[in-house]
Amino acid sequence: MVSRMPRNSIRRNIARLAGACLLSLVAVTAPLADTASFISSLWPQAQAQGVSRPVFEAAFAGYSPSSEIMALTRKQPEFAQTVADYIGKRVTPSQVQKGREMQAKWSRTLDDIYARYGVQGEVLLAIWGMETNFGSFMGGNNTIHALATLTQNGYRAEYFRGELLTALRILQEGHIGPRQMVGSWAGAMGHTQFMPSSFMRYAVDYTGDGTKDIWNAVSDALASSANYLRANGWRPGETWGYEVQLPRGFDFARAETLDKLPISQWQKLGITRTGGRAFPRPGDMARLYMPAGGDGPAFLVLPNFDVIKRYNNSNSYALAVGHLADRILGAPDFATPWPANDFALNASQRAEVQRLLVRRGYDAGSADGVIGPKTRAAIRAFQAAAGLTADGHASGRLLRALQ
Repeated sequence: MVSRMPRNSIRRNIARLAGACLLSLVAVTAPLADTASFISSLWPQAQAQGVSRPVFEAAFAGYSPSSEIMALTRKQPEFAQTVADYIGKRVTPSQVQKGREMQAKWSRTLDDIYARYGVQGEVLLAIWGMETNFGSFMGGNNTIHALATLTQNGYRAEYFRGELLTALRILQEGHIGPRQMVGSWAGAMGHTQFMPSSFMRYAVDYTGDGTKDIWNAVSDALASSANYLRANGWRPGETWGYEVQLPRGFDFARAETLDKLPISQWQKLGITRTGGRAFPRPGDMARLYMPAGGDGPAFLVLPNFDVIKRYNNSNSYALAVGHLADRILGAPDFATPWPANDFALNASQRAEVQRLLVRRGYDAGSADGVIGPKTRAAIRAFQAAAGLTADGHASGRLLRALQ
């Protein structure tokens, strides 16, 4: 049950909170209001959503805006990591082994979840492993206080205010207590890291105990993720994609103009599945994904790949989940190795690539750091002239070749 506080303590508690956070406010960037006023402004909205005063007070007990959380919002560096590095840090032998152990431990539950929702157990295990290392670290931040900090300080305030009010509703419904509602600094919660709004839409009470406890009940968390994937279009019995082999002389320029095609059409372009294996359903629609260009692993990704991206809108994330799921099932590592001595380009390095191409006489467009069709065409022209794989892929290896 949610802990409760007497109604007559409201004003006294708010005043105490305002005084307690005075020093920490100095370290927080431009708060929209002092803490007491901020909390008071939230009450009518929370009340309108059915939150009781005792629940509201219990949720904000001890609250002061966190300078540490606000510092994290200012330390979001530009993403500059190769897909190889991303996957190498997340799909490790120990992670695969842990996934197999969890598969054995939760096999009956996973089989039942598959029967109910049509999502394969290895995919749920891979998401669980990616999100919280199978529950070993679910984040140590008080969710209400983290979301309040972001809202009070105007960081995507409209979005996080909505998440905050939704989190209060979760407390009101009694699924978890305020001190047990912990998660990431941005409000993602539980074993499989649901934002409050996703919790309200997709969380399920698999155990049947009357609560949707994604923090303590692994089965609730896995079933909730399965429900989320199903609701977002998961195709039961289908995989995420296949590693493929490109033929010699593959036309990368033409491939760039193609979107989703039946696998049979990709086969006509000379693409085969690695290991000489057949495609189970040649009629499946797929798109070609070459995260390291033509010299690295290539994939035909299916609709379920894009469903995984609804969990985290990143190709790297979806590939890591798919690959970890395959490895849990016993599949080997990628057949094609990642290019050696490569690195991801930041914005200034991408602009440098464009400048160097123009200096060599290739029309790469303006040096804006955006690798669009014109820049990729210029890259392919340079690569062909230099005897490199003419895939149009901007990488650290390309930058070195240009320098």
